[in-house]
Amino acid sequence: MRRSELKMKKNRAVNSLRTGNGNGNGNGNGLPNSSPANNFAINIDMSNSELLQIEPLELQFPFELKKQISCSLQLTNKSDNSVAFKVKTTNPKKYCVRPNTGVVLPHSTCDVTVTMQAQKEAPPDLQCKDKFLLQSVVVSSGVTAKDINPDMFSKELGNRVEECKLRVSYVPPPQPPSPVREGSEEGSSPRASLSDNGTVNQIPDYNSMSRAYVDSLENTPEINAQISKLREEKNTAIQQNKRLMQELELLKRQGNRSHGGIPFVYVIIVGLIGILLGYLLKRT
Repeated sequence: MRRSELKMKKNRAVNSLRTGNGNGNGNGNGLPNSSPANNFAINIDMSNSELLQIEPLELQFPFELKKQISCSLQLTNKSDNSVAFKVKTTNPKKYCVRPNTGVVLPHSTCDVTVTMQAQKEAPPDLQCKDKFLLQSVVVSSGVTAKDINPDMFSKELGNRVEECKLRVSYVPPPQPPSPVREGSEEGSSPRASLSDNGTVNQIPDYNSMSRAYVDSLENTPEINAQISKLREEKNTAIQQNKRLMQELELLKRQGNRSHGGIPFVYVIIVGLIGILLGYLLKRT
């Protein structure tokens, strides 16, 4: 008895929507007024145009294991009427749609985010058989997402429901940038690095860095003073060596004239001077 009564009520509702009569909900033109009795849906002839423009028509997920992946849908309403929508999927446990129902105002857009839950296994050849169904229907002005109910998308109640099927595909994830190759140890050209603004900077090798470090040390006042002091000591030692060599040459000449040998004292003096000169030269 309950099934027959429910069927009779549906038939009456359909006849009421088609004829515009019954319970005072018609306007005489076959279009029901917006009221809770007809779920706010309006039957408007828009057969020559789509209720919503959907981009994209194929949901592409860059597949990665154990990671949630999201992609977006953009619904555009180019008509002068408010359009309610509902998104269904063949695998509701695998996908999360936010929002899955809503109202797109005239000449406006609505973004829908579809999130795929983290997967433990990859499908063979990244093939996916999941599908989505987006239903849309014209509603009266002032209808909000809270007013949407399943009867609004029921064709049995005479509502003009437009449906669009969306495919799902998996694509490989984007590849990370390749690392910069290391140069050889010696004799290699300087390595290149990529800066934040995209320009390529040359990285000097270790030898260049060492030379730069030494050059920076040489420019300090303390190092310059010490270098100058050592140079003066070196020049003084060279002058003393020249003077001693001249004196030694003079002694040799005097010894030749007297046909005598060089005194042993002079030999010792020359040896000590040579040792001192070698020590000074070693310090420099």
